[in-house]
Amino acid sequence: MTISRFLTFTLAALLGLLLSGCGYNDFQRLDEQTKSAWSEVLNQYQRRADLVPNIVATVKGEAAFEQDTLTKVVEARAKATSIQVTPETLNNPAAFSKFQAAQGELGSALSRLMVVSERYPDLKANQGFRDLRVQLEGTENRITVARKRYIDTVQEYNVLTRSFPNNLTAMVFGYQVKPNFSVQNEAQISTPPVVDFNKK
Repeated sequence: MTISRFLTFTLAALLGLLLSGCGYNDFQRLDEQTKSAWSEVLNQYQRRADLVPNIVATVKGEAAFEQDTLTKVVEARAKATSIQVTPETLNNPAAFSKFQAAQGELGSALSRLMVVSERYPDLKANQGFRDLRVQLEGTENRITVARKRYIDTVQEYNVLTRSFPNNLTAMVFGYQVKPNFSVQNEAQISTPPVVDFNKK
């Protein structure tokens, strides 16, 4: 009886040592941190999407405003909010990329709207529009911070997934590298801008 208890205790202790060294608990912790960081990214994207109808309604008050620019913003918002985001999105590079592209289109459309609005003095003088613009700028900053936190968390998770001996635990339990945010126009931004001082 004492020998079987001793063996059971020894086996339990050995199993505990093996599990503590395999990174299993680190996978759990980082997976939860990744989900939490992702939720904050989604929260900030939703905040931006909620601002769009107010911005569009305010801009529509400017009779001569470019309709094409407004249409692109509305369409980009519809596309970005139509994508169903689930926890599985974090483990599906294709779905993640699709979501990222839609959010990038909305960001670009809003940037274009803000640039075009500079041509309309009455719109620039509108206090409601100025307030919405400040809210949008704040939201874009929050998106940047939330994405940075997510990028850092995913990087830590992915390093754990690829490192030995944790990669063995990852194989056994099916933990895979998670997709991360990337630059949309990587080729374009890697090309240095052309500066021509002869242009007038």
